[in-house]
Amino acid sequence: MSVFDSLLGRGQAGDRAVEATAKVETPRLPSIGLALGGGAARGFAHIGVLRKLVANGIRPDIISGTSIGAVVGGCYAAGYLDELEEWARSITRRTVISYLDVSFTGSGLINGNRLSRRLELTLGPTRIEELSTRFAAVATEIDTGHEVWLTRGRMVDALRASYALPGIFAPVRIGSRWLVDGALVNPVPVSAVRALDARLVIAVNLNSDLLGRGATIAAYGQDDTEQLPVEAETNGEENGWRGILNVERFLKRKVLSREGMPGIPAVMIDAYNVMQDRITRARLAGDPPDIMINPRLGPVAMFEFHRADEAIALGEEAAERSLDAILQAMQALG
Repeated sequence: MSVFDSLLGRGQAGDRAVEATAKVETPRLPSIGLALGGGAARGFAHIGVLRKLVANGIRPDIISGTSIGAVVGGCYAAGYLDELEEWARSITRRTVISYLDVSFTGSGLINGNRLSRRLELTLGPTRIEELSTRFAAVATEIDTGHEVWLTRGRMVDALRASYALPGIFAPVRIGSRWLVDGALVNPVPVSAVRALDARLVIAVNLNSDLLGRGATIAAYGQDDTEQLPVEAETNGEENGWRGILNVERFLKRKVLSREGMPGIPAVMIDAYNVMQDRITRARLAGDPPDIMINPRLGPVAMFEFHRADEAIALGEEAAERSLDAILQAMQALG
């Protein structure tokens, strides 16, 4: 073998070694899971979070969402985030009212048909199992309390089930099960994305900025000097069938809040918020995410859907604050 051949052989061996080393040293990004929590109108912050993450090269491979988190996550996974954001930014107080198709029959105060038609126009026949991004919408089976992960079937049906707030929206039947809002069992579904093989789990909690909730009042009771609130006096007509059939009077007395006394929807929603807050704390304590994003959404009330611009901006700000931690975690895991 000539010196030239020997050097050529060494050069080829060196090239192969460099190629092998390059193959070994090429970092493989960890699978990223995004858990999007519930929070009604505050959920538009999820749009801002996704925008900021994607703009910085952080694209979730797996998404699980509860309630409004399922809506935003599902639209992103299906490629319709632009359409959702455009619709969200167009909402006004008047359009919010237009979606409230009130019903006095059935299992909820609102039929939800107008909202579901809007989702149908956007998502059409999209099926979860056909998405390139793995997705799960979290719902609750109404009679058993089972936590149900919807990972196949029509996206619109899964989203409707995940946001079906009991008493407000009617339960949604999927297969043989009647399903309602997933926030009853898993408000921020970290466990779902982890079970779907996410190596790096990022969670977005929409309610972390509600300070002063959930305290214990250790000593309280009725003082003799206090007077209990009493119902306003009614005449005989209102106690009879004429009063029952007077829809306007019924709404005023039973549905709308008055004189410091909450109406039916207010009681239901406030009770739901208390429960969701306690469940969120317990679930996240037992199964914390790798990275937690906490948008500062205190100024945005649960049903102020007309404040989408503000919520989206607050979501972007929260994601911006978490970028360094996310990139460091990706580097460590990669």
